[in-house]
Amino acid sequence: MRQMRTEEKMISFKIKGSAKAQKRHRHTKSGFTYDPSSDDKQDLLVVMHQFAPKRPLNGPISIQAYFYLPYPKKWIRTGKHNGQIKESAPLFVATRPDVDNYLKFLFDAMGRGVFFLDDSQIAYLQSFKVYSLEPRIEIYIEEISKGWNPPSQSAASALIETD
Repeated sequence: MRQMRTEEKMISFKIKGSAKAQKRHRHTKSGFTYDPSSDDKQDLLVVMHQFAPKRPLNGPISIQAYFYLPYPKKWIRTGKHNGQIKESAPLFVATRPDVDNYLKFLFDAMGRGVFFLDDSQIAYLQSFKVYSLEPRIEIYIEEISKGWNPPSQSAASALIETD
């Protein structure tokens, strides 16, 4: 986990481990509604808190969230080439959970007045989910001000690994 801050109020960090997706809210027989992801969100917030700004960002923000998920065992070789990825293995994750559920989970954990006040402040969003031998989440948050330019697509392409 690494944090970088610049004069432009950029916050960036990595969280090792596999990402979790937002689970659907549940209803009890008595009509009570609860969030089954709330404990996981609290655990994530504890890890991320060390990277939080002193005060939550309160203007429009840009977020780049990249999810590197573990390869399923069927795409990891065994025997002589143990641990290597098969050539037929895909790079991009095209299965559930959807990337928006990963983002909802992340924003709910971050937006409790710690990193930003509300996820409605997010004016620019860039994200992907790919397979990796090193599961992690990479997050880049930046305040948007006059004259701000969005990151180039080639910058995001450089982050995609080809294990």
